[in-house]
Amino acid sequence: MTARMFLAALAGTALFAATAFQSEIAEWRKSREAALRHDGGWLTVTGLFWLREGPNRFGADGSGEIVLPDGPTHAGVFTLRNGKVSAAMGASDRELRPDSDDVLKVGRLSLFVIQRGDRVGIRMKDPESQYLREFHGIEYFPASEAYRVAAKFVAEPRKIPILNVLGQTEQDECPGYAVFRLHGQDLRLYPVLEEPGAKELFFIFRDQTSGKETYGAGRFLYSDLPRAGKVTLDFNKAYNPPCAFTPYATCPLPPQENRLPVRVEAGEKKYGH
Repeated sequence: MTARMFLAALAGTALFAATAFQSEIAEWRKSREAALRHDGGWLTVTGLFWLREGPNRFGADGSGEIVLPDGPTHAGVFTLRNGKVSAAMGASDRELRPDSDDVLKVGRLSLFVIQRGDRVGIRMKDPESQYLREFHGIEYFPASEAYRVAAKFVAEPRKIPILNVLGQTEQDECPGYAVFRLHGQDLRLYPVLEEPGAKELFFIFRDQTSGKETYGAGRFLYSDLPRAGKVTLDFNKAYNPPCAFTPYATCPLPPQENRLPVRVEAGEKKYGH
């Protein structure tokens, strides 16, 4: 092979890699926005009602503790007893487990039980949500392979405090930390595991774009579990938390360790609801 042929082949390989990267990020963005728009996605979350101990009436007439925008005037009663919730509608009376797929349908609405610390509430999803109707898409930084970073993962299991927007703090499982270099600086990020046996690392972080070009409360990022002590952090897939799209989410906030002293000009830009 001549030098000219070799250089042409090399250029073709580089172009293919760049095109594959751009296509991957474009497909990720498409899937991300589709998930937001999907029936039951975050853009359909239009209410959150904290329950008091005992009966909590719900319906469309406004006389109960929970006022709904659709369904019967007097739809039924949620009863909270010692952390357990039952829902009575007509002749039906059943328990709804917190943070599960258990759903109560009232008219066009879907109602779910959530638990945050010692608070138990009802989350409402509406397929005719104003947030969904007014969604105008997400603005992104240009995709850049410079922000797909190879990091060393240091196993150091412990619990770290994670504050949420309700002012509650939970001690979440942290399996260690990722060490990487960006903009000439050595940095660390500490992930948490969202549930026992999680198959991904979940990073909640802020950077020097937060509150300016990007959402003020920080952004989320997932990565695969470490392999041979390595993880890949693709900040092109950093995204806004649900709180950017609905005021009825209960988002976790970045721990102090995950406040980066650099600008991460990758991933989603700020979205205001």
